[in-house]
Amino acid sequence: MNTLSKHADEFQRSGLESQKVQVNDARIHYVKSGVGNHVLLLLPGALGSSKTDFEPQLTGFNKEKFTLISFDPRGFGQSIPPERDWPLDYFRRDADDAVGLMKRLSYKKFSVLGWSDGGIIGLILAAQYPELVHRLVVWGSNAYVAPTDVDLFKGLSNIDTWSARMREPFIKVYGEKYFRAQWKNWIEAYCRYYYERDGDICKGDLKNIKCPTFIIHGKKDPLVIEEHPNYLHENISNSRLHVIPEGKHNLHLRYAKEFNQLVQTFLDET
Repeated sequence: MNTLSKHADEFQRSGLESQKVQVNDARIHYVKSGVGNHVLLLLPGALGSSKTDFEPQLTGFNKEKFTLISFDPRGFGQSIPPERDWPLDYFRRDADDAVGLMKRLSYKKFSVLGWSDGGIIGLILAAQYPELVHRLVVWGSNAYVAPTDVDLFKGLSNIDTWSARMREPFIKVYGEKYFRAQWKNWIEAYCRYYYERDGDICKGDLKNIKCPTFIIHGKKDPLVIEEHPNYLHENISNSRLHVIPEGKHNLHLRYAKEFNQLVQTFLDET
């Protein structure tokens, strides 16, 4: 059994639908859960995937109210080939691919949930395609790279320094060789925003986000300094900020029940 078939069987056993479709110039993998009228697009973090990043949401959200579409960006998860490359506008390319997927699936309006890099993609998507986005939820995300971010992520470039618990889910998806190389490539690509664009990823986009926006921050997030969610809240007009005191970067996994309830309540608002 090949890897795609193996993962498809795993998703099916969980009551999830796993498919690949042509979007722009890539074959994009997605996972679908639920049958509700409110459609949600889930965007993963750096080198994340439906399998690693959103299982508690795919299985835990109300499937009668919501239809969840979890997207593997090109070169991530099961959207391989192609292997991931890293042009300076990779966040915007991922946003265009995500919109292309939703159009391919005939969804004309949807809400967006983005974690970490997926939150950045979500910010760009909501700004560039305001007619498509009903509501936006982001956590562990930022609109620019601060000097302290560069030092932090360069310190994480060698995966041998990670705990096995952090490293093994990625190696299970990618194999060690691909993940080791692509993680270093991601660090370099991310830091290029600091060196080549004065840190700016999408600061100018924030004023164009018109939909209700829910920013969630883990007070103990070691990867996202507090100025980042504060900046988003100050610069997105129709936004609110919620802080989870014990939350870290993976708060939606560690505190899945609380997170799912918070987000579904926000999504249910009229």
